[in-house]
Amino acid sequence: MNSFGRNFRINVFGESHGAIMGVTLDGVPPGIDINIEDFQEDIERRKPGKKGTTPRVESDQPRFVSGVFNGKTTGAPLTMLFENSNTRSEDYAKTREYYRPGHADFVASQKFKGFEDYRGGGHFSGRLTILIVCAGVIAKKILGLPIEAKLIEIAGESDLDKGLQKGIDAKDSVGGIVECRVNQIPVGWGEPFFDSVESVLAHAMFAIPAIKGVEFGAGFGATKMFGSEHNDNIIDEKGKTDTNNAGGIVGGITNGNEIVFRVAVKPTSSIGKTQETWNHETHQIGEFSVKGRHDLCIALRVPVVVEAMTAISLLDLKMQAGR
Repeated sequence: MNSFGRNFRINVFGESHGAIMGVTLDGVPPGIDINIEDFQEDIERRKPGKKGTTPRVESDQPRFVSGVFNGKTTGAPLTMLFENSNTRSEDYAKTREYYRPGHADFVASQKFKGFEDYRGGGHFSGRLTILIVCAGVIAKKILGLPIEAKLIEIAGESDLDKGLQKGIDAKDSVGGIVECRVNQIPVGWGEPFFDSVESVLAHAMFAIPAIKGVEFGAGFGATKMFGSEHNDNIIDEKGKTDTNNAGGIVGGITNGNEIVFRVAVKPTSSIGKTQETWNHETHQIGEFSVKGRHDLCIALRVPVVVEAMTAISLLDLKMQAGR
């Protein structure tokens, strides 16, 4: 459903063009300092407005309505609300009869019998990632581990500007790869069988709109290696290894080495190019182009969301491990 986690639990609600969106965190320990300034850096990292991103800009300032008192967490469920004020819903009303290629329009209409809020993608929109980012700020604060995600490739190019220019020249959208690294992880986090570290992190990553693949350590490259090449030799009593093809996780449990994983971000589905898709009013295939304000490369805004989901996932695993 719209909840994730066991001991540290996140629940999101709202739609892209609805009046209010929100997130509730359950399992937040009492006494954690909370200041609005804590959120600004990550909010700015996610914000659009830069080259290759949508011109839609919202204030994205969280409003605390429960779980915080006198600047500290109370231990009760913590709820933050966010307003949507810079919307242009008419952009979507004009093209309602078409199921947009690459979007959830068709499946949402079928699943929710036509009652879904389709404006801006509704509950399926990447707009809701602001909820994840701000929840991640709190999770990072509690977890206290160095987590860094960065965009390492756009449109197959390690030169990000070159990859972005590909999309600009083609008047099309492009995807990318984001790599995340987490250090200072103790040995022993992860609960096999179904709550292995990879299972939990992959579950969280695939909840982020536009993520189409996840790999840990050597990832798919391991299929081209011999076992003798892929195995990470242990070189001290703390479990340090001379390589890290496992990405810091063995048997679903952290081994004390750096966690390394990458996610594949698809090209933005909303493009101005003319496409052919099903018109459910005329019951025919028709030409269609997406209007409105959209990202050329959504991957530009994904790293901070990946960091947030990583922090949320690892904090829950830490609590499960009782550490």
